[in-house]
Amino acid sequence: MNSGDNTKKVTVKGVFMINIFGRAVPAVMLEDEHDLLMPIHIGHAEALSINSVMKNETMPRPMTHDLIISILERLGAEVQQVLIDEKTDNIYYARITLIKDGTSMDIDARPSDCIAIALRNNAAILINEKVFNEDAISKEHFLGSRSVNGFS
Repeated sequence: MNSGDNTKKVTVKGVFMINIFGRAVPAVMLEDEHDLLMPIHIGHAEALSINSVMKNETMPRPMTHDLIISILERLGAEVQQVLIDEKTDNIYYARITLIKDGTSMDIDARPSDCIAIALRNNAAILINEKVFNEDAISKEHFLGSRSVNGFS
């Protein structure tokens, strides 16, 4: 996976509760260098995991993403980057790139898992520009959402 001209680097703005059809669902909010935001709806466990790493909180026991990082470290593998590269039928697809002994390998994974792992490794989060641009919103459209501080 390379970070060619058709990808952009994004940061994680946070995890927010977004009202969808009268129901509050968690979403991780990605932000580009132009302050555009793109939500990806995620599960509650992934929301808790992403929120805890963003707030530098340590859980009493390792969460699944912490376990994955520990396994990768013990195996001598490093997370290079993650790429959200496709959206089909309203489902985002992503890959995580690992490096071990100079060899690069891509592994298919859910974007929420990729983001949780990337944040724990300070790895780059990349997204296909077309995918981002199709779903990006301005901050003004986002004002009604609330952060999941204290999310449990």
